[in-house]
Amino acid sequence: MTSATPSKWGDLFVRSASAAILVPAVIACIWFGGNLFLFLVGLSACLIAYEWVAIVHPHNYLQYALHGAAALAGTLVTNYFGVLHAGSVVLGLAVLAGLLVRFGDGPKSIWSYLGIFYVGLPAMALVILRLDPVYGFAAILWLFLTVWAADILAYFSGRIIGGPKLAPKISPKKTWAGLAGAIIGSALASVLFAYFMNLKGAAALALLAGALAIVEQAGDLFESSLKRYFGVKDSGTLIPGHGGIIDRVDGLIAVAMIAALLGWYRGQGLSAAQGLLLW
Repeated sequence: MTSATPSKWGDLFVRSASAAILVPAVIACIWFGGNLFLFLVGLSACLIAYEWVAIVHPHNYLQYALHGAAALAGTLVTNYFGVLHAGSVVLGLAVLAGLLVRFGDGPKSIWSYLGIFYVGLPAMALVILRLDPVYGFAAILWLFLTVWAADILAYFSGRIIGGPKLAPKISPKKTWAGLAGAIIGSALASVLFAYFMNLKGAAALALLAGALAIVEQAGDLFESSLKRYFGVKDSGTLIPGHGGIIDRVDGLIAVAMIAALLGWYRGQGLSAAQGLLLW
């Protein structure tokens, strides 16, 4: 019994220490917005691009360049020229990267064609949401808090309750209890957020947060499938206790894209942040 405890909770202190440093910095960037937020998103996207290419296209410098360009396009082109221009640039880069795969000598798989979108689209989504001068900060903060709550509650409920595995062939540690914890955690975080921010439609927003918790867990499983396919344990070693940047934001990547798309649709293309928050 004593030997099981370190293996179950051995990473908790390092994970908590990393979060204690990173979370305030992230919230500060969200609060100030502008160039500081663009720096956060752009840097994160570039690191995601680096880790993806290191796994899927190792030692391919052209792919590094194209994926890095997608990171900057998703961030800067979206901010200064709009979502349609940014989407066109990301699509063009995806075509170029795909042609390099198709006619190159490197390994080929479905993963070889997904990296540009995985890098560029989440950056676009975050910038789109933050651009709203009235609701941008609140929308991004809600997004991050619900994802963090899902991640934390999934971690603790999965380890305390255990039980049947969610997807044992993809991620042996994930359980149905962890998924339930993620849904409950996101919903509760959303209710508290709506209360303190005096937002109407708290019930609908909580339901959305619970649904996005499922998306968050799916994003985690997507990255687990990537690592299992290529035989790597972590996407990198950047963050102590968490692995690489993709290991830390895999759920956020999926949630940001769905949330921005929903907000854009409900906001009729005018304000994705308002469309996301107001129900």
